[in-house]
Amino acid sequence: MTTTTEAAPPQVVPLEAARKKRRKLTAYWLLLPGIAWLVVFFAIPMVYQGSTSLQTGSLEQGFKLTWHFATYWDALVEYKWHFVRSFSYAAIATVLCLAIGYPLAYTIAFKANQRWRNVILILVIAPFFTSFLIRTLAWKTILSDGGPVVGALNHLHLLALSDAVGLTSGHRVLATPLAVVCGLTYNFLPFMILPLYTSLERIDPRLHEAANDLYARPFTIFRKVTFPISLPGVVAGTLLTFIPASGDYINAQLLGSPSEQMVGNGIQKQFLNVLAYPTAAALSFILMALILGMVTVYMRKAGTEELV
Repeated sequence: MTTTTEAAPPQVVPLEAARKKRRKLTAYWLLLPGIAWLVVFFAIPMVYQGSTSLQTGSLEQGFKLTWHFATYWDALVEYKWHFVRSFSYAAIATVLCLAIGYPLAYTIAFKANQRWRNVILILVIAPFFTSFLIRTLAWKTILSDGGPVVGALNHLHLLALSDAVGLTSGHRVLATPLAVVCGLTYNFLPFMILPLYTSLERIDPRLHEAANDLYARPFTIFRKVTFPISLPGVVAGTLLTFIPASGDYINAQLLGSPSEQMVGNGIQKQFLNVLAYPTAAALSFILMALILGMVTVYMRKAGTEELV
């Protein structure tokens, strides 16, 4: 009696499983360019800067990694008022951008027809077609002692009041904290308006109609319906304004005086003038850590951690 052993049928991978595997691999391949970009232009420079901040030496003798953590403390003590000014100016500029940008974004989203909506949006974006440096130099001309702004403020007797509170000095606007804040507000205003408009434009008009049907007043509709729904846009706009404004140095350099220098000016000085690379790198990391901490606290207080 002979027994025949039948060969087991080959294992066939289901077609659907193979497709899912290919889609998963395709997603990883699509992520690869972005990951490579971040590694080359973000992760590696960060590691290099971190190493630089812990070095000692000079440009003539060379720098060596000695794990000198005291550089961070020395930099923080030396530039503590630069940090105070940076965050103060950035916070004031952010509040002003929100106060100016929210009504404008609200008007674009709900009051303007399609034609005027496009025109206003183009006007909001138009400054981006001009160099950041040129826009700031233009403000230097506008705020000059013989310019129209100073003349109007003098005519209204507002410069004396501004001098009294410390925003200006000597009946002039240029080279004062007010000039730096004005420059920051103007240059970063589009970063506030665009997220606000995007958030407001997505609000369903039927929500306003329902509130009107319930006899809600316009301010109540704004407080109970519009503003809470637009809060993600407010958070995004304030972050997009505050973060770059904190590290800016062009406005303080061109519109301010040495008394209005921000931490960005200190980093520039240490890198390009003093050539103290460890101090400059330490200042950069301190600024990044402080901003990251403030942003984390702000996101938690705003209740929008999911935006991170």
